[in-house]
Amino acid sequence: MVRRIVPFLLTAIILYGLAPAVLEVFGAWDEVDDLEPWWWLAVLGTQAGSLVCFFWLQRLALQRASWFAVGTSNLAGGALGRVVPGGAATTAALQFRMLTQAGVRPGLVATGLTAGSLLLIAALGALPVLTVPFVIGGLRVPETLVEAAVLAGAVFVALFALGAVLFTGEGAIGRVGRVARWTMRKVRRDQSLYADLPERLTGRRDEIRTTLGERWPEAVAAALGRWVLDFLTLVAALTAVDARPNLALTLLAYVAAQLLAQVPLTPGGLGVVEAGMTATLALAGVPPAAAAAATLTYRLASYWLQLPAGLVAYVLHRRRFGGPPPAEAVP
Repeated sequence: MVRRIVPFLLTAIILYGLAPAVLEVFGAWDEVDDLEPWWWLAVLGTQAGSLVCFFWLQRLALQRASWFAVGTSNLAGGALGRVVPGGAATTAALQFRMLTQAGVRPGLVATGLTAGSLLLIAALGALPVLTVPFVIGGLRVPETLVEAAVLAGAVFVALFALGAVLFTGEGAIGRVGRVARWTMRKVRRDQSLYADLPERLTGRRDEIRTTLGERWPEAVAAALGRWVLDFLTLVAALTAVDARPNLALTLLAYVAAQLLAQVPLTPGGLGVVEAGMTATLALAGVPPAAAAAATLTYRLASYWLQLPAGLVAYVLHRRRFGGPPPAEAVP
């Protein structure tokens, strides 16, 4: 009971502290309601393309599992993670169950989703590189956005180094497995648990290395496409409210807000993204009213509309793959 109540209390406290910024964003509803229909087509179209790239990346990491299984499990897991505290862990748990129901091997699901997530975060950290030509050309960048770019670069370097070690070193993944086995045995007080965990992790690593090794350009393109198209959703929202800031500064503001959203403070970054994005867009030169309206438009497409989409995806998945997960799918 305590484990369930504490996350909800923390979420409530954080949302209370961010209430002024959140209310400012939702107060821009009148401006959003006046948007021309073609701008909604641009916003929803770029967001749909971003999701397809996300499905594409996960499908590659899962050895080309079916588009239907990957898409429905991704939408349903993402929707649950947007309303229940736990963020990525909640999303991954539901997607794990749905993919195993669809016949994907449990070990492949666990390692594939992890590899895809690491590649996504690394791609996000690499995005500020696109602004380097503008900075060299004399673009003045606010100090806060410079710090965000440096943080993104550090994330990229750290994940690149981690991936290089784990995917190329023959002993590194085994050591990780032994540490994880020792930790889980201490928690569960059972020395018979996870006896073959290092070997299983090495085997799954080799599977993913083989799959992505052959298709690494596709995987990188899918990861970058996920963020670039999501960024274009924000650009379309800004243009729709007649705000046209410098694109390089807007990209840095977007990366800063997305890095903040990766910290699971609230479900789906609710409140955190709204506050962070309006603040960073203001640093990029967007007037406060336009920043609030653009953020609301962006979040309608990337957060709120995906809740009913996730419910529909879950129902469709149940109709095709209904029933409890197979016994070997239980972690």
